[in-house]
Amino acid sequence: MAKKVLLITYFFPPSGKATVHFPLQMIKYLPGFGCEPIVLTVENEITSMRDESLLEQIDPALKIYKSKSFEPFDLYKKLTGKNKHDKYIESEAISLNNESLTHRLSIWIRMNLFIPDARIGWYFSAVKKAEQIYKKEKFDSIITIGPPHSTHLIGMKLSKTFNVPHIPVLIDPWVDIIYYQNFKRSKTTLMIDNHLEKKVLEHASQIIFVTETTRADYSTKYSFVKNKSEVLYWGYNEDDFSNLIYREKKEEVLLHAGNIFDFQNPGNFWASIKRQIDGGRKLKLKFIGTVSPVIKKAIADAGLEPRTEYLGFLKYKEMLTELVNADYLLVCATEPRHVPGKLFEYLRSGKPIIAFGNENNEVKQIIEKANAGMMFNYSESAEEFFNKKNDFRTDIDFVKTFDRKKTAERLTETVKNLSK
Repeated sequence: MAKKVLLITYFFPPSGKATVHFPLQMIKYLPGFGCEPIVLTVENEITSMRDESLLEQIDPALKIYKSKSFEPFDLYKKLTGKNKHDKYIESEAISLNNESLTHRLSIWIRMNLFIPDARIGWYFSAVKKAEQIYKKEKFDSIITIGPPHSTHLIGMKLSKTFNVPHIPVLIDPWVDIIYYQNFKRSKTTLMIDNHLEKKVLEHASQIIFVTETTRADYSTKYSFVKNKSEVLYWGYNEDDFSNLIYREKKEEVLLHAGNIFDFQNPGNFWASIKRQIDGGRKLKLKFIGTVSPVIKKAIADAGLEPRTEYLGFLKYKEMLTELVNADYLLVCATEPRHVPGKLFEYLRSGKPIIAFGNENNEVKQIIEKANAGMMFNYSESAEEFFNKKNDFRTDIDFVKTFDRKKTAERLTETVKNLSK
């Protein structure tokens, strides 16, 4: 008999946020391995772009429940003078390039009054809805996807109430997530946040990380983590790489897909690109997703604006089409524990990858093992990459070990072992 799993995820189609792809593919493949997923998500997710095409991947028989959330972003818009219909753009909302008092105040409120994050307003309605779901479905375990890490608080509460295993999936670290590095969080805020993090992880039956480095870091912070955790890389979906359209081009394209923030600025690299162009290389920069003001200014200061195209948000299939038609792929890790999710789609494309990330040995090792490209510190110009670009021949067999269908099989084994 199939095990029923309640999967709690704030982001879910038609949200176009990259975070949806992991739970979406787990849901797709879990039934094939003997698990029946049930989804609880938010009813009024309004902060990210929409990708209606992702709805086509959802089985019509999938049970999806939704509950409303109190969202603080209308307050943010009022404080910063934005129109209520304006989209909330993460890379701009936390950019320190904007020095206005109202912007700085909004950041302080977000970092100190919403614990663990700005989606905590979903907690009470989600718990209430999940209690109704349990009466009807009697699920055997709970998987929560975070960030937002407030979903893990929901999962812990339900796990205690119904005495079922809780499996939190930490896509990013919790208390010291990279977004906080340049912001002041009060001692009280940090004390509360650390308390919540520890309580969730102590109670969890199994903890899933998406990088080995994050697992090692948490095992050092909390000794009990090591013996009840595993790593399931973010991965990619093999099926998505069929029937993509390949185009003829008259110029080389260096592409970055995904949001890029102030702290991901490889300043000397832009100057290196300009030298390549001045030397006769027909090279064009393309960005998919949001680009922070600091990055845009650095590109303009390097004289690259005429050779740069900002495509904004694209539907997932359109993004993959751009990816496989690029000549080089740029990926920027946020910190040593971060393995960008987009890296795996990059690897599957087979295109040479140029990566930036200070002291990020995990990304470096994955790229080198795949023979897919090179990694540099943010201060480096990375000119060496262009000298060696013809040496890279991606090992697709190795890359296919990150197919999410295989990840779903491992996740199913975990669920079944905990639900015996």
